Amino acid sequence: MQTLDDAEIRTRLTEIFRDVFDDESIVVHDAMTAADVDEWDSLNHINLVLAVERGFAVRFMTSEIGNLANVGEFIDLLKGKLAARG
Repeated sequence: MQTLDDAEIRTRLTEIFRDVFDDESIVVHDAMTAADVDEWDSLNHINLVLAVERGFAVRFMTSEIGNLANVGEFIDLLKGKLAARG
């Protein structure tokens, strides 16, 4: 399996965020939080996590997702999952 670099991960995440929140202006950055996206409520948070799982073929545990402070931490978690997958 090909390893994705940070730029590829961010590009794919940006596409997923834009799709989930139906907002083409979103640009993912490390400090981004739910407060930065108008439509980011609890339901869309679940939709986002599921879309990322599908998009990257990974699975997150609820405890992992619940402790994230921002998108940068989400990216780090995702990179760890991708690295463990090989």
